[in-house]
Amino acid sequence: MSARRPIGLALLFALLVAVCSGLFAVSPAHAAECSSDASTGCLQGIIKTSDGDPASGIGLTLTGGAEQQTTETGSDGRWSFAVTEAGAYTVAVDEATLPEGQYLKSVGSRELTVELGNVASGLFPLTDDPDEAGGGPETPAANEGDDQAASAGNSFSWPRFWQQFASGLRMGLLIALASLGLSLVFGTTGLSNFSQGEMVTLGGLLAASFMGWVGNLWLAGLLAVVVAAAFGWAQDKVLWKPLRRRGLSLMQLMIVSIGLSITLQYVFQFFWGSGVIRIDRETPATWTVLGVTLTVQSYIAMGVALLAITAVGLGLMFTRFGRATRAISDNPALARASGIDVDRVVNIVWVVGAALAGLAGVFLGLVFNGLNWFTGGTMLLMFFAAVTLGGLGTAFGAFVGSMIIGMMVELTNIWLPGDLKYATALVLLIIILLVRPQGIFGRKERIG
Repeated sequence: MSARRPIGLALLFALLVAVCSGLFAVSPAHAAECSSDASTGCLQGIIKTSDGDPASGIGLTLTGGAEQQTTETGSDGRWSFAVTEAGAYTVAVDEATLPEGQYLKSVGSRELTVELGNVASGLFPLTDDPDEAGGGPETPAANEGDDQAASAGNSFSWPRFWQQFASGLRMGLLIALASLGLSLVFGTTGLSNFSQGEMVTLGGLLAASFMGWVGNLWLAGLLAVVVAAAFGWAQDKVLWKPLRRRGLSLMQLMIVSIGLSITLQYVFQFFWGSGVIRIDRETPATWTVLGVTLTVQSYIAMGVALLAITAVGLGLMFTRFGRATRAISDNPALARASGIDVDRVVNIVWVVGAALAGLAGVFLGLVFNGLNWFTGGTMLLMFFAAVTLGGLGTAFGAFVGSMIIGMMVELTNIWLPGDLKYATALVLLIIILLVRPQGIFGRKERIG
């Protein structure tokens, strides 16, 4: 049996290399009027009226560095600029060219940062209500795509509150996808998997690569999730199961997961580079629902994430696999003695956890208009905070903790600078754990 392990490790590495190979390399941009390459960067966007119709003939000006360009939106409402130097540029809308009865809802100019070979997007939502008109220069916001309700300064307003509330729901659901897998693995094995962030990154990068290969966003996302799930299965079969059978302590397993995390980060940089990778090169369309403006991709991401989380929750409650998983979480030795195939259940948990992380990576890449080799790493503390806040090893607790963290991250952005929004979530975690160390839904355990 021991002779098979080096072969298995070699096959696992070969699978990862094959997945990251040039066969799935990211294709050139599909921008409407600008194609990014090694010497060109693109700034682009789409402007629609308050009714959702394309707004044509709107003038825009680009300034920054040695560049000064002008253009106007086409019949489909799209605009684009091509630049030959990386850096920060300001894109401003000529309000005199807006359609009659239309006003800028938030800002009239945005500062966008672009790298050569990549695309930066800026959105300028319109409204037909003069009272909702914003205009003016852009606050240090936001090249994240669709959080456009930020007004100048950090003052409170109800429209901005509801915009941030919706963004908090979106963030919470995306965090829940990844933290749910993290919680399932911890509940069945006791392992705090520090490579979960890299599984998230892998899902987004694979989706970008498959998108360049198949050209269909839905199919690319599905393939990315399937490959991420397969990698989770291979991880447990080749790495974690042998280590568990050797009797390694949880501390040793955690250190192995940290090593795997660092290894995957270097693999990502080797195959995809260190720049921002976009899954969908087209400028995303937006929907305004009850005064909240998000991209269409954000609404789809929230809906699919909620369906996936609900499916996992129902599966844990009402299926044989769910009952077996809960039994292993309560007492692995008793579960094994009662005839449950613990290794098989744990392997399925790894598959489900990796698939959820891959799905989270796909949506993060779409919602935030790009990702890089360390996107999952930056979110890892949020995943652990959500799991710990809700209660270690409890799936429902992971979901509730994720929603709380997501809300805290986005809502505090109303009053505090954006750089501090993640810190506030961690401060909340510390306060709650001081009051209730086992988390919201965790159970007290006797030590010693």
